[in-house]
Amino acid sequence: MAEKTVFRVRPMTINDLDQAMGLSVVEGWNQTDKDWKLLLENAENVCIVAEKDGRIIGTATALNHSGKVAWIGMVLVDKPMRGLGAGKMLMTEIISRLKNLESVKLDATPAGQPLYNSLGFTAEYTIYRMTTPALESIKYRYSGDKPRKINSEGLNKIIQLDAPVFGAERGYLMNKLFDNFREKAYAFSDDKTTWGYILGRTGTKFNYIGPACAGTTEAAKGLIAAALEPFHSKPVGIDVLADKTELIEWLESIGFIKQRDFIRMYLGKNPYPGKPEFQYLISGPEFG
Repeated sequence: MAEKTVFRVRPMTINDLDQAMGLSVVEGWNQTDKDWKLLLENAENVCIVAEKDGRIIGTATALNHSGKVAWIGMVLVDKPMRGLGAGKMLMTEIISRLKNLESVKLDATPAGQPLYNSLGFTAEYTIYRMTTPALESIKYRYSGDKPRKINSEGLNKIIQLDAPVFGAERGYLMNKLFDNFREKAYAFSDDKTTWGYILGRTGTKFNYIGPACAGTTEAAKGLIAAALEPFHSKPVGIDVLADKTELIEWLESIGFIKQRDFIRMYLGKNPYPGKPEFQYLISGPEFG
């Protein structure tokens, strides 16, 4: 009988950052050390690792959105260790640590979906990862007032506006994105009938734009066009809800290409579904 591989699961610490970052870089993911720190620096989040012989071979995180929704992400296992049970062990452990939260959600790759199905997750809707290696000229000009850069006072109003759209208040995430990447944060003035907001961040492979929420597709285009303006000829990535067909066609017209799918899933019940009709770009599969 083959010897069973033994893994040790424990909380992740800031001292594990280099090894965790190494795993995501080898996998070709876009996260930076700021993304990992965003997850690690809030004690309400859950971040765990799997070790074998003292070396980190897997990770899993859960971002706590205001004590209501836990967003599982960064479920990563070193390729030589896959198929040996580490992924399921990490998921089982992190779910057990989230039992006091009413909602547990994640964005699954097609490869990971069978594991999540086996753990009781249910598919909600599909999201497309779209990227461009060199952003083309933006063939769009919004007919109304242009969105403006977000300031600190405006951010607080946006956080309140965002809570029913996302399904839970995610002020910690939005404050971190704003503090780290203010140049990517735009919104429409709150005294207008048109509403919407967009944030973004830097990645190891491409600039990432999202979340973006808006009252109409035209407003979403205006926000995205403003956020993309500094990135002509640079690589950019987004994650767009698959039902936003008009937006997807426009993104394809300026050079974005669908790369992969994510399946948004929830565990058990879904008490905080938000309003997906107003969600255009997500914050990333690791953040929700």
